[in-house]
Amino acid sequence: MTPPIRGRELLSIFLILLTSAGGISSTAAQAENRVLTVKLEGTISSMSYELVGEALTFAERGGLMAVVLMMDTPGGLLDATMGIIELIERSRIPVIGYVYPPGGKAWSAGTYILMATHIAAMAPNTLIGSAQPVSFEPLGGGSRPIEDPKTLNALERYMMERARAHGRNETAAGRFVRENLNLNDEDALKMGVIEVRARNLEELLEEVDGRVVEAGGREITLRTSKAEVIEWRPSLRVRLLGYISEPILAYLLFIVGFWTLIFGLSTPGMGAEIAGGLLLLLGLIGLGLMGANLGAIILMLVGFALLLAELLTPGFSILGGGGLICVLLGSLLLFPGEWAVGAEWLNTLYTIMIVVPLSLGAFFIFVAYKVVTARRRKPFEMGIIGETAEALGDIKGEGFVRLRGEIWRARSREDIGDGEKVKVIGKEGPILIVEHIKEEKR
Repeated sequence: MTPPIRGRELLSIFLILLTSAGGISSTAAQAENRVLTVKLEGTISSMSYELVGEALTFAERGGLMAVVLMMDTPGGLLDATMGIIELIERSRIPVIGYVYPPGGKAWSAGTYILMATHIAAMAPNTLIGSAQPVSFEPLGGGSRPIEDPKTLNALERYMMERARAHGRNETAAGRFVRENLNLNDEDALKMGVIEVRARNLEELLEEVDGRVVEAGGREITLRTSKAEVIEWRPSLRVRLLGYISEPILAYLLFIVGFWTLIFGLSTPGMGAEIAGGLLLLLGLIGLGLMGANLGAIILMLVGFALLLAELLTPGFSILGGGGLICVLLGSLLLFPGEWAVGAEWLNTLYTIMIVVPLSLGAFFIFVAYKVVTARRRKPFEMGIIGETAEALGDIKGEGFVRLRGEIWRARSREDIGDGEKVKVIGKEGPILIVEHIKEEKR
């Protein structure tokens, strides 16, 4: 029979449970009183999408209070921008967009992302705007603003809807797209485009403390005052993707890898084909296969085949010229057409895409041509047979001759006098076999 529990024991059990409950509550509160910061810098690319997705997953699993996107970007790929916005809108953790540091910017793609965040904030002297998309037309001279009514109206309404969902100025949001409106932090706050203007992260967290936002279908009251700040450090995979997905670097990896692979195939055994293949793969990963135009890939492959065929024929003919043109056109068409980035940046990319393929192509074709020419040259031993040399001293059995400015040991079946001309009729190791040149009788 189980003995009855006494009153003192009941009190002890009650205190233990109360302490445990308090510890659990304290642990939960401690987890919720943490904020994750994510730096969204440079060009918005596929790496940016992976970065935000990884950080939001970590924040949701850790039960963090909020995620702060600290943005300083000139813009980037429209597809990556839309993907980041979808991640924010599906997030169960509030996302605070913060244009930082002072003097920074969140142009174009950055403005789209800022309008989608649950709370929008800017540091002093920062700028947002210029959100009209740009079409990348390398064959037409570079970048061109998209003025197609269907595309422009859709993106304008998309921006306005993001602003309306968070109670912001829809008219100003539409002007970002339609008129390339630019606003600094003071004007953005006055016009109701952002909610907070803060000098630093600490001030931002104090300003948003107590605000109620809706995330993941539930209302959340932010408790960010004196919150523990965790700086997100992306995984090795995302960091590597960040290095190679910068569009200019990704293109350079691709084109350098392409030419290095061609050079390696023309001179096997030097390891250039392995290095070229690796660089080529890194470039394709950085560019994003889903964003590559199929026609551009076909052009590159045709150019590759033509250049290989050129290596098998003497000189530089129409095959090499056609292959170089295919490579150039394919590389120009390789990038996505629609960007949310400044026209100056795209013009820089356009210049690089013209200069680099021509320079590298000319260099590697020259080197490969020299290598192939050297391979097709007759062996040295065969090349000196029949050449004329001059005897250095008397040759009685063996002696020395001068051939092409070089002194060689020579052997002859007949005696040859000093200074007489001889003909090379053979070669045995380092010794030339020579004979006296008989003068023709007149």
